[in-house]
Amino acid sequence: MRTVLVIDDDAEFRKLARRWLLGQGYRVLEAADGEGGVAQALENQPDAIICDLLLPRSNGFQVCRTIRSQRSKIRQPLIIATTSSSYATDKQNAIESGADGCLVKPFTQEELLKLLESSGFLQNATTPRKPSKSPPIPGAVPSDRPPFLRFWGVRGSIPTPGPATVQYGGNTSCIEVRADGEIIVLDAGSGIRPLGLALSKEFKGLPIHVTVLISHTHWDHIQGFPFFIPAYDPQNKVRILGYEGARKELQATLTNQMESPYFPISMRQMPGHIDIKELKELEFSIGKVRVQAAFLNHPGVCVGYRLYTSAGSIVYMPDHEPFQRMRAAPVANGPAERQEALKYASEQDQKMIQFIQDAEALIIDSQYDDEEYRTHVGWGHGCVDDVVTLALFAKVKQLFLFHHDPDHTDAQITKMQEWAREIVQYHGEALKVDAAREGVQHVLAPLVAPA
Repeated sequence: MRTVLVIDDDAEFRKLARRWLLGQGYRVLEAADGEGGVAQALENQPDAIICDLLLPRSNGFQVCRTIRSQRSKIRQPLIIATTSSSYATDKQNAIESGADGCLVKPFTQEELLKLLESSGFLQNATTPRKPSKSPPIPGAVPSDRPPFLRFWGVRGSIPTPGPATVQYGGNTSCIEVRADGEIIVLDAGSGIRPLGLALSKEFKGLPIHVTVLISHTHWDHIQGFPFFIPAYDPQNKVRILGYEGARKELQATLTNQMESPYFPISMRQMPGHIDIKELKELEFSIGKVRVQAAFLNHPGVCVGYRLYTSAGSIVYMPDHEPFQRMRAAPVANGPAERQEALKYASEQDQKMIQFIQDAEALIIDSQYDDEEYRTHVGWGHGCVDDVVTLALFAKVKQLFLFHHDPDHTDAQITKMQEWAREIVQYHGEALKVDAAREGVQHVLAPLVAPA
């Protein structure tokens, strides 16, 4: 009897896969996260592994690489990657990481069995890595001030300075959050440079302790870090947290962009105390601020963050394409498969609604208007109409349209903002909508306990 290990954090999918496989005479093992899957592979030496790409505690790309690197410990299995993403780059990265094939959810039993039976069985495993722990960095700001966020970079893809972008700004993704004694920076696009200058001016030689949360390592989200002035002062502490990418470890990606011939100073030469940690768990804390992460629909490994502060929560989803509109396009397999795909897409969007439910502030990718999105389906970015709908369903209080297209002028962004407000008004809701603008500070009102 051949053994198949199913690694997926979706219990319903594991249940479905188990039923399919048991009916064909396979022995089935299960794991709900990447590290647990690797441990199962080491212990049980399965013939095949069905592994989702977006997993807590080591994503699927990591699982594939780990298994393939442990040939002396693991009888190499067939690895079938599964994913809710239909991006070609994710499939390619899965294969390059060690998968033998890749299936896009939802798929049929026949598709899975065909891939299982058409390939020779190899195998997998390694010793699981324990998540590295580091003590929270003490905040360098008073903890009794009301939490707030400030925009330092709001563009997507590439910085766009010039007369047409002066109102909203041309720097790429970077947001400062001050909450409960912590300085938290969301992404390190080119906006982190002016943030660093402002912090140095504010603290006037006093130590600065800051935590940077990286959503993903596409260049517009990390390109500003080499210019972050606080990282060049030995008395400062800069902690960088994020998840391993589809192809390289977080530290390798951040370090490589500063190697010669790309940059004159390597990260090793930066005198500040820089601590880079790859996250395993989807929930963790930064001081008193609890953080929850969720995988987003964007090529590669991309996460959104929800920060739970003493005055409510802030949700940051910089690069995300809602599932239903993306999966609504006709498919070659016919109406039945399209209906199944739409059902699955609806379930994924519902998970996003739960993730942002009742947030005080939602900062979310709204790169395209409706007409633009029609020619950019599958690019991994959102349409303003869909974003407003998600926010309304989730009862969000303040929506910030984010990740502005580099080709959009101030006038175009203002027009999208007005359209978003019209949608809200049409539904008779109280949601506040603003296009994210550099320099704008949003203070969270203290929570009032029910009488």
